Amino acid sequence: MPPQPANGSAEAPSTAPKAATPEWSVGSVLSALPTPLLPTDNASPVSFFHLLHRLKTTKREGWRRFGVEHGESIADHMYRMSIMTMLCPPALASKLDIQRCTKMALVHDMAESLVGDITPMDNIPKPEKSRRERETMKYIAETLLGGVGGGLAGKGIRDAWEEYEASETLEAKFVHDVDKMELVLQMAEYERAAKGELDLQEFQWVASRIELPEIKEWAEEVLKEGTELRKRVKEGRKDTL
Repeated sequence: MPPQPANGSAEAPSTAPKAATPEWSVGSVLSALPTPLLPTDNASPVSFFHLLHRLKTTKREGWRRFGVEHGESIADHMYRMSIMTMLCPPALASKLDIQRCTKMALVHDMAESLVGDITPMDNIPKPEKSRRERETMKYIAETLLGGVGGGLAGKGIRDAWEEYEASETLEAKFVHDVDKMELVLQMAEYERAAKGELDLQEFQWVASRIELPEIKEWAEEVLKEGTELRKRVKEGRKDTL
């Protein structure tokens, strides 16, 4: 029986409308920042430089579910990806504009500076995630960088991001594979650091989505390391990890 009010009569259900959740916007995020972006002349990139700080301090959320509280940041992830593009196997590199790939790797998660690292566990529909990211990249390109160098730098960053999102060029497909490969590396490294006390095999499926044979070969090498690690743990040889 539901609780009764003090006079003994049944309490009528509330008919007051629920407050609507405010729609996400760049402005709402900016207004809530603990340290607001300092206003600068539109010809200066300094406010943009400050925004990049958020990529250095915002953690990749997928690992937190497994107790990795002090894991990699978004910037950590993009930095290693950019280096990986420079070491593209020669047979594949000959077909690619590597400088464009490196730029794409450096900016592909830039929208997360305001959007955050949204994971499937957040239950945010893909179209809404895309809307937030596009609004953020528009803000970066037009507001923060619109007056810098005639707006060309901002446009170049936004174009590289758009190319990655479209995933139609070979360069974009390569960077998408590198994105997955970097996750596979990080998975193996967290497991190794925990000396077998952390099982992240749930993330191994990402390797199966790598398309290019050259990057598949990298992933297979890392997965073999994981198999060997689990074998040693099972045999009680943690001192050799």
